[in-house]
Amino acid sequence: MFKIVIVLMLFAVIGSLLSGLIFLYRDQGAGTRTVKALTWRIGLSIGIFFLLMIGFRFGLIPGYTQ
Repeated sequence: MFKIVIVLMLFAVIGSLLSGLIFLYRDQGAGTRTVKALTWRIGLSIGIFFLLMIGFRFGLIPGYTQ
């Protein structure tokens, strides 16, 4: 379940990045849609980072051992 959430969030990050590129191309830099799409990308990336930290802390992601 945890892996599915992470993968879905990664796809959302990629989708947000692509939509930001499309908005930048269509609006010629005049609109705010590009900024909103890239803000979503940053928020999702930070969310993934915190989910990975929480998953590691609670043992959902095994640690590296030698």
